Amino acid sequence: MSSLSEGHTSNHPHSGHGYRHFAPPDFLSLQDQVPDSYLWPQLDDNSSLNFTDPKVSVPVVDLSDPNVVNLVGRACQEWGVFQITNHGIPMGLIKETESEARRLFSLPIEQKLKTLRPPDGSNGYGLARITQFFDKKMWHEGFTIIGSPVDDARKLWPDNYTSFCDRIEEYQKKMKELTGRIKRLILGSLGLTTEEDLKLAGLGPSGEFIEGWKSALQLNNYPSCPNPNRAMGLAPHTDTSLFTILSQGDISGLQIFREGLEWVTVPPVPGAFVVNAGDLLQILSNGRIRTVIHRVLVNQAYNRISMAYFYTPTPNTQIKPFSHLVEPGDVPRYRSMLWEEYTKIKAKHLHKALSLVSNMEQIETQSSKPN
Repeated sequence: MSSLSEGHTSNHPHSGHGYRHFAPPDFLSLQDQVPDSYLWPQLDDNSSLNFTDPKVSVPVVDLSDPNVVNLVGRACQEWGVFQITNHGIPMGLIKETESEARRLFSLPIEQKLKTLRPPDGSNGYGLARITQFFDKKMWHEGFTIIGSPVDDARKLWPDNYTSFCDRIEEYQKKMKELTGRIKRLILGSLGLTTEEDLKLAGLGPSGEFIEGWKSALQLNNYPSCPNPNRAMGLAPHTDTSLFTILSQGDISGLQIFREGLEWVTVPPVPGAFVVNAGDLLQILSNGRIRTVIHRVLVNQAYNRISMAYFYTPTPNTQIKPFSHLVEPGDVPRYRSMLWEEYTKIKAKHLHKALSLVSNMEQIETQSSKPN
């Protein structure tokens, strides 16, 4: 079982047989009216914000810029999210993979349910894993791929699954390469620039986790909605991962929460990926980089497809703030723990997870002592 889903499944309230009714609905049958169970409070509207103003606009970083390490570092610490261009991933591959995702979600519901993700499983079709924390349902269906997509693809298209597998596997390969590149930039911005620096931080020569790492590709579909001002694509949450690389296509929907501005839309930039910090990066950076609260809105005109790639350590990896980011004599902002422990805390407490592994009470006690 992957660390990406382990905490969620081990604490899932609906474990066992007969879980099919926790699958996404047939959205084609809901095109005239949004059921009460999907009606959220009226959403606030930030459409009046000027998204060309750098104070309210998510940074766009050109990876070919000679100053890219500093640009990534500034974007991470000031925003926790940025978009990247000149990343080297062919636009054709992105579009072809998105097309395969759209082909998957356009299948009849009974066909998609053949790959329904079980409560103790990682791969397949299903609801967003954060669903259990909210009273209202989300206007979303997802498909998780960890490793090879072949087994599930054969269930979806018994005679025509190879194009899906080929595109997904090539996309995963390119995402793995891009993940390594972004990871080195972020670590470099935190002062980890040599193999010795990385070794002292408990990382391998390329910044990899010594115990190993896991990745997952999450395909998302946000169907067109008859009442988008009262429906929610994905409710506010943070990602558990080190960071997430998102292809959001050319349809707007992603928003991040920024203090003083409330919700800020991340406008689609042609060919760009969105990179957002996760909980793990906040822990390792000792709070210098903040995990990003984000949500997804829906619209009335289009089905919106997005593709998210997550990167995390294996369950038995020890995680703690990098020692060089903790001043001598200071207490780290977060305690040391196994990654498996944190994922289980997150699965049980969601928004409270980081505070539950924080040393802030000890830090405040220390700071209150007279010099």
